[in-house]
Amino acid sequence: MLYFSDFRKLIPKNRENFVGTKSHLLAQSLSPSLPLLSFSAHLLPSAQKEISFSSFHISAHLLPSAQKEISFSSIMKGGTVQINWHDTQPVLTLDFHPKSGFLATGGNDHDIKIWIIVSDKFEKNLPTASYQNSLSYHSSAVNTLRFSPSGEYLASGADGGELILWKLQSTSEGQSAWKVHKSLLFHRKDVLDLQWSPDGSFLVSGSIDNSCIIWDISKGSVHQILDAHLHYVQGVTWDPLGQYVASLSSDRTCRIYANKPQPKSKGFDKLNFVCQHVLTKAETLNAGESKGQASKNHMFHDETLPSFFRRLSWSPDGSFLLIPAGICRYSSAPEVVNTAYIYSRRDFSRPAIQLPGASKAIVAVRFCPILFTLSGSNSATLFKLPYRIIFAVATLNSLCIYDTESVAPIALFAGLHYAAITDIAWSMDAKYLALTSRDGYCTIIEFETDELGKPYTFSEEKKGEEIMTDHMEIDNTDGGKLERASVDDKKVAVKTSDNKSAKKRITPVAIN
Repeated sequence: MLYFSDFRKLIPKNRENFVGTKSHLLAQSLSPSLPLLSFSAHLLPSAQKEISFSSFHISAHLLPSAQKEISFSSIMKGGTVQINWHDTQPVLTLDFHPKSGFLATGGNDHDIKIWIIVSDKFEKNLPTASYQNSLSYHSSAVNTLRFSPSGEYLASGADGGELILWKLQSTSEGQSAWKVHKSLLFHRKDVLDLQWSPDGSFLVSGSIDNSCIIWDISKGSVHQILDAHLHYVQGVTWDPLGQYVASLSSDRTCRIYANKPQPKSKGFDKLNFVCQHVLTKAETLNAGESKGQASKNHMFHDETLPSFFRRLSWSPDGSFLLIPAGICRYSSAPEVVNTAYIYSRRDFSRPAIQLPGASKAIVAVRFCPILFTLSGSNSATLFKLPYRIIFAVATLNSLCIYDTESVAPIALFAGLHYAAITDIAWSMDAKYLALTSRDGYCTIIEFETDELGKPYTFSEEKKGEEIMTDHMEIDNTDGGKLERASVDDKKVAVKTSDNKSAKKRITPVAIN
């Protein structure tokens, strides 16, 4: 895989004159008066060569975890698609339709736009985005949108507490179109994130009114309000096995809610979420320190994080939860290290793995929806799984791709956008990975068939058993390295009981 260093400084300020026309983050000038820029790829010594194209000059490096013989023509291709996505205003969210593969984007122009992503049949050019139509109903910026698992519905959340449910309906011309189905009204302020339940019957949303709401889709009404957070709720996710809902807030806590139905109560509901764990502080014990010298430090950024999004995610098999916006402080260094935490569903008392430190805060994570067979090429793995899971981690200015068979990222992209990254999404067939940015543009990365690996298939007799069993084990043989840091390297204790003291609301702070 490749590492792309910062190249945007080479782009002329009049960036509307550029569109993607070559593979691997390339662009072609639409104006004869603008010069073409040169592109070169520098691979590490194991596969070093230089290739020139007529486009940007980018430095590309094969990461150590992926150094092996590969064909350059088979490397993933993609880049920032230079089209007018949302009237040059920030693009804040996106998602792929699970059936058709259409891409939906939302932004500051109050619209949702539907796009068709088309690959170049000759595999020479970037994938292109073809505009289809706009869904216009919101009166403010669209912060989040997600398709239901069946693809029948689209939920979108916006400023001012707007939460709209769209439904794909047939028109009189025999075609299909997205129409407003219901308005879900209860949030008092901006909706920042949302997620569907596995069966598509319910929806969870998070807002800067400090609350999460569980919505009953069939009734179009509030099913349950989770109001324990003391500041903005900037990320929510629903366990694919249906047992947990998790929320992440700028009050520096991640709350894990477990479904505990109360059958003896009147009007029994199958969904009743109770806060079971509060992840907030970690006790770090460095080498040479006694247990009494350990200090507790916050695990997450506070409200000064320059992003309104902290999008967390469950793995598709439900085995673990990946939480962004993390920080880690070591007594030997005054500065904090940006990180993301991985928790096993079997143990929320402590993080199982801490991802490598990033130069900027991590604001969004998203798992590839497909599980892959083990390649067996890397023995230095932290996960003991019968398959490979691939996930993307977005910081404010970069994108990393990890898999569970590698210690380090398998791909790292930087310098793609002028402004902060806001959301990331995988297509259901794992062919595309896309991200949005406040600079008004989107990046689309395309993977060739089997480039990420061969899909893993469950045998019928073992399918239910393997999905419900947590295979994740941690290898601690090299805990001194940051990229392999786990809680057994530095003893960590995490607060897991709900705080019963009186609530103290935090006054929202404006962020420049």
